[in-house]
Amino acid sequence: MLKASGVRCGRFTSPHLIDRWDCITINEQTVQEGTFRAAERLVNTRNNAGKIEASEFELLTATAFEVFQQEKIEMGVIEVGLGGRLDATNGMEQKAVTVISKIGLDHQGFLGNTIEEIALQKAGIMRPGVPCVLDKSNSSSVREVIEDHAREIGTEVILSSTESSFLDELPKADFEPHQWENLACAYTAFHLAYTNSKSPLHRILPAIQNIHWPGRLQILDIRSVTGRSQPVLLDGAHNVQSATVLGSYVDSKLRNSANKITWVLAASAGKELEGILKPLLRPNDCVTAVKFGPVDGMPWVEAMAPQDILSATTAAGVPGAHQFDAGADISSALRWAVAVAAGGPIVIAGSLYLASDTLRLLRDAERLTTQLLK
Repeated sequence: MLKASGVRCGRFTSPHLIDRWDCITINEQTVQEGTFRAAERLVNTRNNAGKIEASEFELLTATAFEVFQQEKIEMGVIEVGLGGRLDATNGMEQKAVTVISKIGLDHQGFLGNTIEEIALQKAGIMRPGVPCVLDKSNSSSVREVIEDHAREIGTEVILSSTESSFLDELPKADFEPHQWENLACAYTAFHLAYTNSKSPLHRILPAIQNIHWPGRLQILDIRSVTGRSQPVLLDGAHNVQSATVLGSYVDSKLRNSANKITWVLAASAGKELEGILKPLLRPNDCVTAVKFGPVDGMPWVEAMAPQDILSATTAAGVPGAHQFDAGADISSALRWAVAVAAGGPIVIAGSLYLASDTLRLLRDAERLTTQLLK
């Protein structure tokens, strides 16, 4: 919406999807690798000279901010890495608006064991006098925590809203429920942050209609790796909240024509698999578990062992004859899935890092095919 309105904008999200620098965009275009690496070297030099001993994520955040300064962006959209209050991204001093989307239980070891404790950590991104948009679908207890903190620091909470004649022009049926709620947050925040008196509404409508998020309900062609002609679904769902959303989507869009889904699953170590698998798996499904590879720039991330995923799969009611341990070989996992699916639906899920590895595998395969055809 910012780009469509003529604002020079940057975006920083984590983790990256394919290459380490694709977590930073300028006007919706991934920053050039050379620009990223030059900014990274500058940040590392400052870190070493000042003996700061910054963490990997702190260095990445500083690199993103350095790129934004060099590129002279007018506004940045910054995703918190973990929590909020103590996150590296929260070092920003100039905030136009803060946004707290739908809160779920995740990263309890860092953020707290209840939804209310996590909400307080999220509330730490607020600043005095800077409005905070809160996803209205959050529970009343979350809303109470957020609003209490807002009063303490001297700011206001504005609930996300889709009550707009502009949004009436969008066919709601084209959006999943969580996408519509996310749009409500973004649209509300946009109007608080965009201060130009000239209305850009005629330009942001097509921007919203044409948006695609890689790794989120993404339709993939895996023909280059497996020979399968039918598309597959890729989604980075990795906690109970996102798995519930994915499960609902799969049940309504894929199970209506098939009673079996073939899953390719990975997970980060320590994830609460029982809650994640419950909304996804049915006894007639097939599951291959795989271990994603090392994550560039994120040495603290560890993959769960495939046998642990399959143990949870068995506990969820999927028989052992419907399971396959692919080890660390994603190509093998995809080929097994294609064979047992026999043209039926395939879903790749459980981890954004698995989504990354899958997209990278497909990119490399397509590049090789292109080279062979030359």
